[in-house]
Amino acid sequence: MNLVKWNPWREMETFQNRFGNFFNEPFFVKSWLNDEAGMGRWEPAVDIYDDKDKIVIKAELPGVDKKDIKVDLKEHVLTLKGERSYENEEKEDNYYHKERAFGKFQRAFRLPVNLNPEKINADFKDGVLKIEIPKPEEEEPKKITVH
Repeated sequence: MNLVKWNPWREMETFQNRFGNFFNEPFFVKSWLNDEAGMGRWEPAVDIYDDKDKIVIKAELPGVDKKDIKVDLKEHVLTLKGERSYENEEKEDNYYHKERAFGKFQRAFRLPVNLNPEKINADFKDGVLKIEIPKPEEEEPKKITVH
């Protein structure tokens, strides 16, 4: 039998790893939550990128009807709202696993100043909403003559 020197720091490291993984264990799987907490909240995935002459926002909205999407601009904040309706074709007892969320969603994005809201274009195709926001033309600095 070999003697092994006890190292309290190794025990702390093991404890830290176990505690860190605690919230990833199956006990906390989303599908075990009740309908209000787990299935009634979701946020669509959004990509925002800067094109040469415009800012583009792409939002994945699978299962959302075009009529249920609203895009508003107020005080330089673009708000994307909508709702994905619950498909109640299957009985809850027949599910083995359920991850798809349904319900209302809202995302808001602060935009640069000086945008013209009349020129914003939104297109919805194949479950992806694409919003194109033209950048304002850069104004030449006004030159003032000193007399």
